[in-house]
Amino acid sequence: MKPIGVFYATREGHTHKIAERVAEDLRKRGFEAEVKDLRGEAAIDLKNFSSAILAASVHIGRHEPEMLEFVKQHRAELEAIPAAFLSVTLSEAGAERANATPEEHARFVADVQGMLDRFFKDTGWHPQRVKPVAGALLYTKYNFLIRFVMRRIARKAGAATDTSRDYEYTDWVALDHFVDELAREISQATGAGG
Repeated sequence: MKPIGVFYATREGHTHKIAERVAEDLRKRGFEAEVKDLRGEAAIDLKNFSSAILAASVHIGRHEPEMLEFVKQHRAELEAIPAAFLSVTLSEAGAERANATPEEHARFVADVQGMLDRFFKDTGWHPQRVKPVAGALLYTKYNFLIRFVMRRIARKAGAATDTSRDYEYTDWVALDHFVDELAREISQATGAGG
């Protein structure tokens, strides 16, 4: 059986961590999974994979350009196999924030949907499964300008503003549940895994 491809595009590395977690979850369920960084990989042949899970971080309202290019180049193949998309953004952290007002929650949800809609429009791809995933504030990895900008965004979003440390907002349990659902669907579609 062919492996599941977990393809990611990231800037500071948190989406790589998410991709590795997804692959590890799949392996625990009896699948073979290969993680591929779209920034560093040579040509990828999707015919070598039974299914695909794509994960991309969002910066300034847009998904990573490597992911956009990958999807545009491989849209037909992605539509022919079980495929899912993980959109990693701080806006999702705002949408998941328990103490957000109804207005704030609605604004964050609309932001997340707007980014997804732009991705679908830019690529022409509409995956079977989509999951927004709350990202991280990696202040210690940002240069001065990015740290300044991210702190202002974090303040507006009600997120942490202490730039001396990093903050993870990813709901790992929810991500694991999403992978459980995907694993069942992939098993049914391909007859693989556990």
